[in-house]
Amino acid sequence: MINVERIVERIDQLAECSQTGPGVTRLSFTEESEQADHLLIEWMQQAGMIVKKDAMNNIIGRYEGRNKQAPVLLIGSHSDSVINGGKYDGALGIIAAIEVIQVLHDQVQIPEHPIEVVSFCDEEGARFHTTFLGSKAMAGTLTNNDLDLIDDRGISVREAMRNSGLIPECFQMAKRDPQEILAYLEMHIEQGVILEQLNQPCCAVAGIAGASRYTFTVKGVAGHAGTVSMHNRRDALAGTAEILLIIEELAKQYDPLVATVGKLTVLPGASNVIPESVTGTLDIRAMEQRQIAVYIERLYELMVDICSKRSLSFQLKKIIEADQVSCSDSIIMTIENVLIQNGIEPKRLISGAGHDAMVMAQITNIGMIFVRCAKGISHSPEEFVSKADIEISAQVLLETIWKLANNE
Repeated sequence: MINVERIVERIDQLAECSQTGPGVTRLSFTEESEQADHLLIEWMQQAGMIVKKDAMNNIIGRYEGRNKQAPVLLIGSHSDSVINGGKYDGALGIIAAIEVIQVLHDQVQIPEHPIEVVSFCDEEGARFHTTFLGSKAMAGTLTNNDLDLIDDRGISVREAMRNSGLIPECFQMAKRDPQEILAYLEMHIEQGVILEQLNQPCCAVAGIAGASRYTFTVKGVAGHAGTVSMHNRRDALAGTAEILLIIEELAKQYDPLVATVGKLTVLPGASNVIPESVTGTLDIRAMEQRQIAVYIERLYELMVDICSKRSLSFQLKKIIEADQVSCSDSIIMTIENVLIQNGIEPKRLISGAGHDAMVMAQITNIGMIFVRCAKGISHSPEEFVSKADIEISAQVLLETIWKLANNE
């Protein structure tokens, strides 16, 4: 029933909508994202969907149900990528969802509830250093302040929206009424190694870990690399190096909490100048928000102590906080019944990565299907999902959607 060749071909086509360089770099509100949008819209239309873009640039393809007034089942994922990312993250979920509707359309199968395939705008946050712009707008939690965030070139979300032909002041029109939504279902690569260790192609997700993202700035005093003695230096980078080790060591004490510094900017950035300031990002994830709070409180104390001893100043600013969410028990059971019918032992995993599903959980019941990816590698050009795993996972998605859309 599932045409896996079509899915794989479309994943490859979508991957070509990328900036030049290794892997896939497709940031929101760019020429590359517009190219991808055109392809997704075309494929949705071929599958018999009525397609539109909402006020936050989310693409929505509607496949009508027998009861047009019934709450809609939303399925999908995100279309943006990280810098030099892989071609399956986000894309697999959208293209598999389109394939499911294509199968229903070709066989003239009409569900009781309408189904909408959603390609969310800016889940990764790689451009504006925030996440879930599209799903937040749909859930009604996006704010005017979010539109003032800027990218590395100083362009705000607001400006980027205008450059893409959107009206920033109308972003609230993307909000959906929870009463009009049946549920939200998302298929996504696992981005971990558990399914590979279990030798299983896919599984149900039990919940998504909470996440907090911060920026920090360490400031010292610039000086000549040859004239300032080691004892008289206020080197911001040396202080940051000590902080990085503390971030790592402290996180190990709060296992399974994980903490990551993924980006550092050193100024003035000259080989013969003592660094004056360092700005970095800090990403923290755990299944309990309280654990993150305890960790960051202790970490802040240690950071301040390090900077005090080195005569440095320090700032820590919270950018994002997302609570842990649980998937719907009834949707999990539906997925697991389909897994059993397809000869797959039902397993439940917790997602350490954030997904649009965790935002949609604020307005509806959610479910997720994880798909095995080679060696757990993601956010990398080496990201890979086998054709066999794509085929069986898309079949599980199809059967799950049919049951949910027909109240089975």
